[in-house]
Amino acid sequence: MKKIIIIIIFLLITVQINAQNNIEWDGKYQLQLSDFQSSATQIGNVKINSINTASSLDFAFQMSNIEFMFTKNFNSKVNSTFKRDAASIIATDNNTAQYLLNFAQYEFDLSELYARKLRKEIYDQKGTFSDVSFLQIIYNTIEKQYTEEHAIASKITDLGQNDKKLLEIRTDVLKRIQEYPDFCKSCKPPKKQKN
Repeated sequence: MKKIIIIIIFLLITVQINAQNNIEWDGKYQLQLSDFQSSATQIGNVKINSINTASSLDFAFQMSNIEFMFTKNFNSKVNSTFKRDAASIIATDNNTAQYLLNFAQYEFDLSELYARKLRKEIYDQKGTFSDVSFLQIIYNTIEKQYTEEHAIASKITDLGQNDKKLLEIRTDVLKRIQEYPDFCKSCKPPKKQKN
């Protein structure tokens, strides 16, 4: 338990230090090439194409055992963020940079979808006397699903080069996000009805 608390505290400190570099998913903001602020970013005069979108799905909290026992809504503890200073695009030309940017936006949207899935799973499975260890199992499961869906999208869109297919799967992700209206970061899920 102490190890988990130390890790969580470390994550919170890291989050506070990097807050000015983070873009939180809000459904409105569209990524731009200027958001790729890593020194590795380069468009033109290169022979390869590469992207590190730095979108992530993070979960961290700090509370006493009593607080944990009586907390049901962990929505605010799950974040879908894009880290500007870690994001990079290496592209042979502007057209290639644009399709990589479009793929990055898809990935950012996908991270919000899985953030909402994680929030819902925690909400559904958290009982009053739940042990904190159940959270790791849920997180690992959701992270695996997220990674698999991302890898498939990367393959079938050729990292966004197939813009028609990318638009199709991004539209699907945005539609699926709407299936979790009570699980945005600032949302409060309705109380469960007792039978």
